[in-house]
Amino acid sequence: MDSRDLAQYLEATDSISKPWLLVQLRLKKLQERRATLSPDAYAHELADIHEDLMKLGEWWHSIEDEVF
Repeated sequence: MDSRDLAQYLEATDSISKPWLLVQLRLKKLQERRATLSPDAYAHELADIHEDLMKLGEWWHSIEDEVF
């Protein structure tokens, strides 16, 4: 599945509001662009995605049934 397919899936399943899936989309897009990026640029973008993922924390506690 490429980033376009993943984006279409997220739209079709009304999953745009699920931040962990948006992180997955960002990772897929980065993976597709890896060959065109320098190692430093790739590492920087990957670190940025990781930082955003860590900010998600455990926001889902007590609302698991609603979001998963």
